[in-house]
Amino acid sequence: MKWLQSFVIAIAMYSKIPVPQVEWKEDNMRYAICFFPVVGMVIGIFVWLLGTAILKSNATALFFAGAMTLLPILISGGIHLDGFMDTMDALGSYGDREKKLEILKDTHCGAFAILGLGGYLVWSLAVWSGVTAEMLPVIACGYVISRSLSGISVVWFPSARKKGLARTFHDGAERKTAGIILLLIYVSACVGMLWVNCLLGMVGIACALLTFWYYYHICMRQFGGMTGDLAGFFLQLCELAQLTGIMIAGGGICK
Repeated sequence: MKWLQSFVIAIAMYSKIPVPQVEWKEDNMRYAICFFPVVGMVIGIFVWLLGTAILKSNATALFFAGAMTLLPILISGGIHLDGFMDTMDALGSYGDREKKLEILKDTHCGAFAILGLGGYLVWSLAVWSGVTAEMLPVIACGYVISRSLSGISVVWFPSARKKGLARTFHDGAERKTAGIILLLIYVSACVGMLWVNCLLGMVGIACALLTFWYYYHICMRQFGGMTGDLAGFFLQLCELAQLTGIMIAGGGICK
């Protein structure tokens, strides 16, 4: 029962998928982070199916790119883009650690958040316009990989704050069990990528790991640990990096 409640909490927190309401308590939040990649599975399936349908319909490349850019945002509710924007503001401030953590908590959007979001969406549109049907199943696996690695960081990275949503999941998670489950899901998604297309899979995995390395150093050097906003920042950056690498390796840049 607790596992089911943890599943519902994870889906409710990280997506707009309708689920029954469950009271958030320490017991039923214990394994919620383990189900975070399930949202990625749902997004990946929809991206694969809808993307294939649009490409077969002979729609314009811009229409396809716009639909694929918006689809993950609609399913997730934009929760991770919010973290991306907050992080862009914090990094753009060039303030000390305390100042950056304070900016992450600020509900207002600064110039760097707006510029960061605009650049992200424009780049996403540009990359998606070069994606082919053969790349879609590989890209779909990337949504599971990004959420698995993001969940691993929530469980294993030190927390930069004593309070906050990420700290709640960090403290509530059975860290060893959750870490092992998330790692197994990550490995399974990587195997899926490689099985679909070995070359594109290797590129996607390499892009994800390089982004994870960058994210770790940002967390440790500039913020003193992980926060929910930083985890969202990583997730968005990881998905865009994988998408870019897969598109280029697949020859989409010459499409």
